This record gives sequence, structure tokens and C-alpha cells, in this order.
Amino acid sequence: MELLPAIDLRHGAAVRLTRGDFNQEQDYGDPMELAQWYIDGGARWIHVVDLEAARTGVWHERGVMEALVRLAAASSVRVQAGGGIRTADLAAELLEAGVARVVFGTAALEDPGFAARCARRWPGRVAVGLDYRVNEAGVAEAQAEGWLTGSGRSVTDLLDGWAGEAIDAVVVTAVDRDGTLEGPPVESLAALLMKTDLPLIASGGVGATQDLYRLAHTQARGRHLAGAIVGRALAERRFSVGEGLAACGASA
Repeated sequence: MELLPAIDLRHGAAVRLTRGDFNQEQDYGDPMELAQWYIDGGARWIHVVDLEAARTGVWHERGVMEALVRLAAASSVRVQAGGGIRTADLAAELLEAGVARVVFGTAALEDPGFAARCARRWPGRVAVGLDYRVNEAGVAEAQAEGWLTGSGRSVTDLLDGWAGEAIDAVVVTAVDRDGTLEGPPVESLAALLMKTDLPLIASGGVGATQDLYRLAHTQARGRHLAGAIVGRALAERRFSVGEGLAACGASA
């Protein structure tokens, strides 16, 4: 299972939201310094999100993103970028600038076929983001526009629709766990592994290396999670990147 340390960008700073609430923001300072700490620790990927773009569809952090990509490339670290990528033109710009993989969120929910077409256009370089909340009916409903609105689509229905497509990864975020350090929803992730053959990357709730160890051992039908995104726990130095990598490799 791959570890993807996260950097969420807002107003040029590295920040974290709690449960997707823009009114519960914690500032972790210079994103370049945080990225360098990840790189020095042995990270192979960095997951970067433009938070304002995620909710508005207007790209805000292009300069910081490009600087992060250059910094990562100098150490052969790959960048996965998301937040507000709603057109093929913007995806192309980011990929040409050196981003290894783009994540379509709202655009993929509004037009699942768009994500599939982009995945065929850029094999191995397109992921989709399924950020979900469990609604009153007990259904995991995918969220759109920076987690501000429900999409009316269930996570399982969307995964079914992408069966057999060349999507390189599906980033599954439990919004109610994100930024809480309360632990990931392992049972829900195991259920999703039962439903799809697409590679799943878990996001939300990791607070300790034991959480990563549990994710690394989560399986269904002989399949494991492809990766885990960790933001706040690493930004607050609750454990090192090296310790996180060791926990992620526990199932190897």
C-alpha cells in the first residue's frame, strides 16, 4: 500500500480542514517546507489539493502547485493533484507541467463519462475522487463542489459505472473522518473493495501508524487498498514519513 502525504493549499499556505468545514481550518505554514519534509522522509508521492478551486472551480494555487511539482521532480517524487480540475484543458496543463496524476472530483460526478474518456486519453495518469457522507438513508453519497453539496449519486453506483475503465485510482474520502485523527472507516473500505476492481486509495481519519497498519491489512476478495492519503497527522509530526511507509508496507 502506497503512502501519499497530503498538502491542502489555501491562500498560499498549507492548511487542513476538519470534516471539510472551511470554518475549521488549521494553518501549517509554508507548503514548500512541508513538502521538503515529506521528501526528506522518503515520500514517493505527494497529494496536493487546491481547496478554493475545489469549491469554486476556479484554479487559485497554480504558482504554488508548479513550484511543488518542480521541488518534487528534483527528487523523483510524483505529485497527485486535485481540486477544481473540471476541464480536459486544465488537466492537460497540469500533466504537461509535470503532475504525475490528476484527480477529477466534481467533474467526474457531473459526467462520469468525462472521467472515463480522460483516463483513456492519459493512461495511468487519471484518478477520480469520491468524497462521501452517509445520508439519512444510510447510503454513501458522493459530495461535490468542495464537499459543500451532495451529488445525488451513491459511491457504489459510480464505481459500477466505471467498471472496466482505465481509471488509475479512486480516491475515497470519508468526509466525516477527514482531519479528525479518529481513525479510518475500515469496514466501509473493505465493503468498497468487494464492489470494485479499481484501485482504491483511502483518505480521511488517519491519526497514527496503527491506522495505516489496519488499512494495509484491509482486504476483500484477495485485494488490498492501493494507497492511503495522510494529511494532518503528518503535518503535525505525529509520526514520520518513514514510520508511515513502514506501516503501509506491513502487508507486503
